[in-house]
Amino acid sequence: MATNRGKRSAGILLYRTSGERPEVLLGHMGGPFWARRDAGAWSVPKGEYDDTEEPLAAARREFREELGLPVPGGRPMDLGEVRQGSGKLVRVWAVEGDLDPAAVVPGTFELEWPKGSGRVRSFPEVDRVGWFGFDVAGDKIVAAQRPFLHQLRRMLD
Repeated sequence: MATNRGKRSAGILLYRTSGERPEVLLGHMGGPFWARRDAGAWSVPKGEYDDTEEPLAAARREFREELGLPVPGGRPMDLGEVRQGSGKLVRVWAVEGDLDPAAVVPGTFELEWPKGSGRVRSFPEVDRVGWFGFDVAGDKIVAAQRPFLHQLRRMLD
């Protein structure tokens, strides 16, 4: 039986080293709350899991659900865990690989919008994805997830 230890998410930070500098793949969070934001509105593809699922398996599942593509090959490297402002624990693995952002077919979620209207609308999990060098990614990613970028950078140096 699953126990409730608080909300937990797992994700995959895809990176590529084909150019002079490594790049990471981030997704801009979909939905009305993030539509007009850029800085701090991008995230590692991730999602919640419970005790019935292994964290790495959940990370791979969530990558596919959010981006509509499987995780490219490559050995996962554990980047650790951070606690976001909401209290949620997020664990991330880095995987080297490549994909074309134009091939992404994001999953969707439903939300009453506008709030209190009684109308439920469907929104994409991510409304766009992009490859970014570490400096640009640091400006775009949700602040609580920046330690994953720092850890990956240390591992690649």
